[in-house]
Amino acid sequence: MKRENRNKVRIIGGMWRGRKLKVAGDPVRPTPDRIRVTLFNWLVADLAGARVLDLFAGTGVLGFEALSRGASVATFVERDSAACSLLESHRDMLGANALIERLDARRWLAQRPADECWNLVFLDPPFDSLLLLQTLPAVVSHLAPGGAVYVESDADFDLPAAAQSAGLTVAKTSKAGAVRYGLLRNTR
Repeated sequence: MKRENRNKVRIIGGMWRGRKLKVAGDPVRPTPDRIRVTLFNWLVADLAGARVLDLFAGTGVLGFEALSRGASVATFVERDSAACSLLESHRDMLGANALIERLDARRWLAQRPADECWNLVFLDPPFDSLLLLQTLPAVVSHLAPGGAVYVESDADFDLPAAAQSAGLTVAKTSKAGAVRYGLLRNTR
């Protein structure tokens, strides 16, 4: 079994396939390759020209992966200054159409104009917090009709209940070890 390098994570598909992104270190927890393979198989029809929001961005591997596969623009929101510096470095190295915002994700969302929407939102906050439940309703108000939210949590998280309370539909869900992940859809 191949061990992933804890200091780097690679983009697995698209025009930047094989490019490696540095990891800022603890508490950053990049989404593993096998989960990203599944996720981007789910998203294959959603990426062309999509506006992407990567909240709690960390390394930004989800947003950069989406850009690599055809998304038009990505906004990365991260409060950690070291992680933001790496996000800027990754953006510059790849020549990506990306905006980096250094701010708490919930505060940043609250400051957005009501009509600002994204087609795809990556929501992968620290597992040992309530941030997923606290952030999901704010994300929904900025999700384009037919848009999708990818969520990643610990295995015990009740994804169907969270989706229902936010007014979203669970389109796909899976589990890998201690991680539950899913794709929620805005059916309005």
